[in-house]
Amino acid sequence: MYFFKVDRIVEQLLHFIQNYDLNGLLDYWGYLERRLFSRLEDVYRPTVHKLKTSLFRYYLVCTIQNSRTEKAHDFFQKQAPELQNQAEWREWFALPFLPAPDVNPTFSTYFSRQWADTFTVSLHNFLSVLFQCMPVPTILNFDAECQRIFHMQEENEALRQKLFALQAETHRLKKEGDDGPMVHHKLPHYVSNMDRLGDSELTMISSQRTSGSAVQSQKTTGFLSSLLPQSKKVATKPPQTTMSSPTQSTAGLPLKKEAGNSQKAKEILSGTKEAKSMPNVLGIPPATDASMVQQRQRRLQERKELLSKTQSQSIEKKPETVEAEPELRPETQHDPVDALMKGVKGNSSGGGEKPEQPFIVLSQEEYGEHHSSIMHCRVDCSGRRVASLDVDGVIKVWSIDGIMQTKASAISKSALLSLEWATKRDRLLLLGSEVGTVRLYDTEAKKNLCEFGISDDMPRILSLACNPSGTSFVCSAAAPSSIPDPAVPGIGDNGSNQVPGRLLLWDTKTMKQQLQFSLEPVPIAVNCTSFNHNGNLLVTGAADGVIRLFDMQQHQCAMSWEAHKGEVYSVDFSYDENAVYSIGEDGKFIQWNIHKSGQKVSEYSLPDDATGPFMLSGYSGYKQVQFPRGRLFAFDSEGNYMLTCSSNGGVIYKLNSDGSTLENCLSLGGHRAPVVTVDWSTAVECGTCLTASMDGKIRLTTLLAQKS
Repeated sequence: MYFFKVDRIVEQLLHFIQNYDLNGLLDYWGYLERRLFSRLEDVYRPTVHKLKTSLFRYYLVCTIQNSRTEKAHDFFQKQAPELQNQAEWREWFALPFLPAPDVNPTFSTYFSRQWADTFTVSLHNFLSVLFQCMPVPTILNFDAECQRIFHMQEENEALRQKLFALQAETHRLKKEGDDGPMVHHKLPHYVSNMDRLGDSELTMISSQRTSGSAVQSQKTTGFLSSLLPQSKKVATKPPQTTMSSPTQSTAGLPLKKEAGNSQKAKEILSGTKEAKSMPNVLGIPPATDASMVQQRQRRLQERKELLSKTQSQSIEKKPETVEAEPELRPETQHDPVDALMKGVKGNSSGGGEKPEQPFIVLSQEEYGEHHSSIMHCRVDCSGRRVASLDVDGVIKVWSIDGIMQTKASAISKSALLSLEWATKRDRLLLLGSEVGTVRLYDTEAKKNLCEFGISDDMPRILSLACNPSGTSFVCSAAAPSSIPDPAVPGIGDNGSNQVPGRLLLWDTKTMKQQLQFSLEPVPIAVNCTSFNHNGNLLVTGAADGVIRLFDMQQHQCAMSWEAHKGEVYSVDFSYDENAVYSIGEDGKFIQWNIHKSGQKVSEYSLPDDATGPFMLSGYSGYKQVQFPRGRLFAFDSEGNYMLTCSSNGGVIYKLNSDGSTLENCLSLGGHRAPVVTVDWSTAVECGTCLTASMDGKIRLTTLLAQKS
């Protein structure tokens, strides 16, 4: 597979053996080790070693069977430094000196035809499985990417031709009878993101609306600019440089009451000199008579009608999880400009239609390589890869940049409880277990770099957090604890499920413990940790319901306060880092002022399915219960919106500046099981939301923020 043919590889190895080419055999096997076997996980290394040993023994057996004893002596002379310390080769050094090794009990098995066939088949099967499991080299994806881009270009060209045909048909129907009913066509969804009007024409329309009403100027400009790419957004011109068309003046658009503008409008209708100069304002050749001016104004009206209709269709084609906004019916669109302005007024006044959504869902994809409930799901700093961990100890590292593809996969013998990307060398993962160890895993080499013990008496590694400077990481260790039954009332309330714990600081270069933080009033298990942008502050949430803020320069607790009734499940800094947000066992989402200890800025009550414990019902009354482990909320790039969990997907809330309400803006949906952890990456221009559920499914939603 991928231009590797197992039959040819095995045939080449046997060819070296049959021709007693020891140097060729060693070079070829060394090449396989460097290019293939070195990338395997640690669990496969004993198998590779056994195959190498059997290969060398097969070479020696062939030399003895064909009376080429000098080749056997030559083999031991070259390989003696490597083989003399290996116990399995100790007796083989006597092979060339035995008179009849084929009847010797130690070597008789290797001289049989059955052993040779078994070894050959085993080598063939191992290489076959290896090549099937190997990821596709990046260079081999080049042709597939070229084909995909070519098909996309063909599809775009076909849609563009369809758009031009629809525009021509609309123009023909309009020309046949202006008094007849208007024919509205369904346009492709991508039209909502196209610049159908020229820059100068769009500037004129925007300027006319700006000059018409100072009250509605901000709403109208935002409505039009949201339909254009960022490069097409231009500042509106002053009102005195614009010209108003007869279509807009009769549609009821408010115009500035100046004699000059009124006189210019009359001159446009009468074909005077000022009317002939209007096309120059738009950047098109001058007209020869008033009829041509009117024809251009009619085309401009048709384009504005297309603009308003496309906006209504883009609202209709939002994801199924979002309630569709009412469609503008053809019979109510006697004047397209008037209908467009009424839609803008309705949005600004809060009546009629709903306000525009803050995000556009560009795509939704599902990653289904896990087969059990997800515990952690985190995006790396570059926003290109995701590391996910399930309750069975399966770790998956997969790419989200372009094609969703698994890059690395590993299974832990001991149960894992925590996961974190290393800040420096973001190819590394920190994995915390329930047997008191932390593992450093290289996602590109697909192997463990090191594994070290944290604490014997407190084996559960509940949380890991890397300092953004990359010099250290924080590790939270806790004593063994029996998980309470969530069905029993009172269990866990007021932090009753308290277990002792430690908060430790480790050096990332030496992998040695630097210090242990003081947790007052008593040592308590820390459930969640988070650094600020420069690593000078660390916020923690513990099982006693207390939030602690640590000064990482002084390595001591700067302040602490009782935040929740019960355990703190998730904490994080706000966008400006003047506040801390937390979610607790009591179902509260609270904002705290970090400049004043314990001062509550705002408090919201979240649904039960957003805070846990999470339950998944099955057949015959079976219920699976999972307590929160990963992040329960995440923010967008500017900290104005929050993503959290729900029973069927992620939910995005808007954080109002006054702290009075938490507005539900968008439901992502798409899950059949409760979502237990979320993440929101803003490393690229389009935000990437991750929602992971108890059935092992992870949904990747790409959002585009609508600029207002």
